[in-house]
Amino acid sequence: MFKLLRNLKWIDYLFIVVVVGLIVLQVWLDLTLPEYTENILAEFEAINAGVGANIGNILKNGGFMLACALGSLASAISVGFFTANISSRLAFNIRAKVYDKVQNFSLSEINRFSTASLITRTTNDVTQVQMFLAMGMQAIIKAPILAVWAVIKILDRGWQWSVATAVAIGFLMIMMLIVVLIAVPKFKKIQTMTDDINGLTRENLTGIRVVRASNAEKFQNEKFEKANDKLTKTNLFVGKVMAIMSPGMSLMMSGLSLAIYWIGAYIVEDPSGLDNMATFMSYAMQVVMAFMLLIIIFILLPRALVSSKRLNEVLDTKNPIVSGNFKGSPYESGSVVFENVSFKYPDADEYVLKDISFTAKEGETVAFIGSTGSGKSTLINLIPRLYDATEGRVLIDGVDVKEYDIETLNKKIGYVPQRGVLFKGTVKSNVDFGDNNADDEIVKKSISVAQASNFVSKMGNGVDSPISQGGTNVSGGQKQRLSIARAIARNPEIFIFDDSFSALDYKTDRKLRSALKKHTEKVTKFIVAQRIGTIKDADKIIVLDSGNMVGMGTHEELLKTCPVYQEIALSQLSKEEL
Repeated sequence: MFKLLRNLKWIDYLFIVVVVGLIVLQVWLDLTLPEYTENILAEFEAINAGVGANIGNILKNGGFMLACALGSLASAISVGFFTANISSRLAFNIRAKVYDKVQNFSLSEINRFSTASLITRTTNDVTQVQMFLAMGMQAIIKAPILAVWAVIKILDRGWQWSVATAVAIGFLMIMMLIVVLIAVPKFKKIQTMTDDINGLTRENLTGIRVVRASNAEKFQNEKFEKANDKLTKTNLFVGKVMAIMSPGMSLMMSGLSLAIYWIGAYIVEDPSGLDNMATFMSYAMQVVMAFMLLIIIFILLPRALVSSKRLNEVLDTKNPIVSGNFKGSPYESGSVVFENVSFKYPDADEYVLKDISFTAKEGETVAFIGSTGSGKSTLINLIPRLYDATEGRVLIDGVDVKEYDIETLNKKIGYVPQRGVLFKGTVKSNVDFGDNNADDEIVKKSISVAQASNFVSKMGNGVDSPISQGGTNVSGGQKQRLSIARAIARNPEIFIFDDSFSALDYKTDRKLRSALKKHTEKVTKFIVAQRIGTIKDADKIIVLDSGNMVGMGTHEELLKTCPVYQEIALSQLSKEEL
């Protein structure tokens, strides 16, 4: 929790000082109020004793009581205002830091935490910390000041009453300790279960078409109900344990009041001592109030501690993808060299890629083919540093990619993932995405090269036509073509197509590759594909099998020398087509 507080700004620390001052003022006003009450009771006792009325003193003390009450109210409102500001700004800063941290994660870190968990940490966990700070900060500061000050006030007013108050506080502390020891372990489980709920919801919404097509609604409902039931039962258990607090506090406060009156009946011999008992009652209630504030802390703190630990896990994670300092050289050709590259995932025993070496020169088209799981996508992901090579080097323009400034490296590459991703906005905002700064002409040209002009012109507003979140208002093939147009608009040195033509029909595929070849004549291109027809014209085809490079050459060369390539080719094309 203290590590997260480092995210406060200097103005927030100033506000904390103001809050402490206001709380001290509020406590002083609250503890001064019983003294004026005692003075007024003394005046009334004097009247009853026939000494005479001093209305002026009664009004004076009454005025002071009113001033104390109003001052306490104003202080409480001000404290609430400042704590709300402090907690909101802290939540803002934490959310921003967690989001920025996740943005810079490699795929390994994202897979380790899971997408659902990262969403929960950025939202629910931050809210828990914010709630604790907004409500708990007042209690943390006020409770000890109020308790110590009130105890000092009552020590000289009868040891019997003081013992009764101590017993009541002891009872309260034991009850709090039992509740916390039972409830705290459950809070961590609640946050993990919330991750599971988010994961199942996200999975169901993402795959809603498959769920409905497979009549799997009942199956998905059962999965969700099981997770939901688990979370509900845990929440109910914690709620029942916490519910002991309220009747326990009521019992303790009523018992303390009864004890004070009962003891007072024996030790107050003179009726004039009743005002002393009334004052002690007020101070005792302030002591109890201080410990009730501590209960608020014990209710909020366990969950906030669990959430802060989860947030710190994200913030303290060291990203293995560290940006270098190299920002490019005068001669940049887009050549790529793999030198004895091997790769295995973190904590994995076996290598996914083993001793891969090849060179892609400026303007060359290098294609990768192989069975599912042979390491094709993993291989090309090493170029933009979505992962880093475990062994060996990947060089662009003669410089190791690890030495490049990340922003500079990204500007060199136009990356089209296997699954077309579109963002809510317009066709233009999706094509001119990021730091492209492309004008309308470049956007339209990119759409034309990607063979997307036909359907974009029919959308109503052309490049200004809306795209819904996730691109759900366009087909899979249209999404892929707009994703390709986005990469073209970047005007990169290197294109990476990770099976990006799979949703296209053969005719569109051929047209797109032909237009792409003309438009990107001097650009190095990497293509991962399953179809021989997509890659047969490549300058160099690399065949992968279980992470090993088992063949490299042109289509004609591999048909003669590589059995794996021959097997793939014969499974897709007839001998006449080959």
